[in-house]
Amino acid sequence: MLAKAYSATPRGVDALFVTVEVDRIRAMQPSVRVVGLPDPAVREARERVFSAIRHLGHRSEAANVVFNLAPADERKEGAALDLPMALAYLVSVGYLPQTRLDGRLLVGELSLEGRLQPVRGVLPIVLAARRSGVSEVVLPAANRAEGAVVSGIRVVGATTLGEVVRYLRDGAEPAAGEPDDPTAPAADRAADLADVVGQEQARRALEVAAAGGHHLLFIGPPGCGKSMLARRLPGILAPLAVEEALEVTSVYSISTRVPRPRGLLASRPFRAPHHTISAAALIGGGASPQPGEVSLAHHGVLFLDELTEFRRDVLEGLRQPLEDRTVTVARAASTLTFPAAFQLVAAANPCPCGYLGDDRRECSCTPTAVARYRSRLSGPLLDRLDLQVTVPAVPWRELASHRRGEPTAAVADRVARARRRAHDRFGAGGLHANGDMDTDAIRTWAEPDDEGRRLLEHASRALALSARAWHRILRVARTIADLADDDRVRAPHIAEAIAYRSLDRRSTPGPTAVSLGSGR
Repeated sequence: MLAKAYSATPRGVDALFVTVEVDRIRAMQPSVRVVGLPDPAVREARERVFSAIRHLGHRSEAANVVFNLAPADERKEGAALDLPMALAYLVSVGYLPQTRLDGRLLVGELSLEGRLQPVRGVLPIVLAARRSGVSEVVLPAANRAEGAVVSGIRVVGATTLGEVVRYLRDGAEPAAGEPDDPTAPAADRAADLADVVGQEQARRALEVAAAGGHHLLFIGPPGCGKSMLARRLPGILAPLAVEEALEVTSVYSISTRVPRPRGLLASRPFRAPHHTISAAALIGGGASPQPGEVSLAHHGVLFLDELTEFRRDVLEGLRQPLEDRTVTVARAASTLTFPAAFQLVAAANPCPCGYLGDDRRECSCTPTAVARYRSRLSGPLLDRLDLQVTVPAVPWRELASHRRGEPTAAVADRVARARRRAHDRFGAGGLHANGDMDTDAIRTWAEPDDEGRRLLEHASRALALSARAWHRILRVARTIADLADDDRVRAPHIAEAIAYRSLDRRSTPGPTAVSLGSGR
């Protein structure tokens, strides 16, 4: 008898729907085969499935059994197909009617005694099932809270194969109860900006970056507060919207590099990988492609501390994700696309010893050493960083005063107002922040006044700005105008945006000595 069951496996942050077919032919020397490009974990399902079935008390007759996983040309990975394989077999022997499986999606790994084990990628599977019109998904109870965040589809959680069989055959609801709260607890609140002493320019750049979703680079001597500032960025960002939370949780659901989410993630991600990270771990990839840190930071912050200590080839891999906001990993068996709409914040020292331009200590680096050190950051990569800010050391008198700065809550309120202005301006155009604007949107929403245009043209000649830098200055100026509740981009907004772009890599890092006058 030919029997069918339906399941899905995560593929990127989407899902591959799989039809499990079982054919049984009586034979003197029985055998079990799994076909349809299974990986080792899927092939080993034979032992798990039949051991779990024996624990139901079912004894099957000798037969050749073939599990066919369709479509046959797509590679099947992981143990999520155990449950549909077991139920398809039980249908083939008459233990269950085929009609009880129709229209249901089945996902789950089986232990040898028949317990259902949690699997990765449940959230994208349930989302794909809802899009395809599936009315119900049956999955392990440990995954139920994750699947329950998707509205418009029934999610049933069970702890054993026996519970699933009784539910499908007799309608007995599994004992797994409703999740208390399908939303995962938020991470601890980010440290307060009030703890940052001084650094007014750097604090302002952090606020502009948060309000517009701009990429940010801090350069300064050791101990000046670069990392301290960067780690306070999540606290002034707006909370995740529901659709953003679903996308972020889907990425975490399929990744084996982070704990499996218990529900919908409520906080924006903050990822800070070590400078020894490989290109595959940062961008994504591997023999079985996994999302990298750029995707784990989707709709959040990717913080690269000690930027110049990262391998140059690793950093160059960031150029395409910074522009496209996605990562495509091509392998012989498949090509996967992961989302990567992250906000990059980086910190670096100005030279190998770290004290070039510092009034407290003399730099011990030779010009050749400084040039070699800076060559680790390519011009095209720097060109993609909207804000490039020098962070000086804080004078000891200011540190000793214990004067607290403006708190996170006040800055977050201004950022939220600026974001709302941008959202109202863009409407349903698909843009979320000024940092996302394309050329047409810049021409529509960020066109400067006459004085601002003259200033930008003068700076373009003095700083040899590229076309990309020109557009990024206009994006930042639009954000500065939003923070000032101004509908028009004016010369002061352009001047501040230029100041954030005037990092001269040929001399001491910091604003170059160019006039920010009108250029007339």
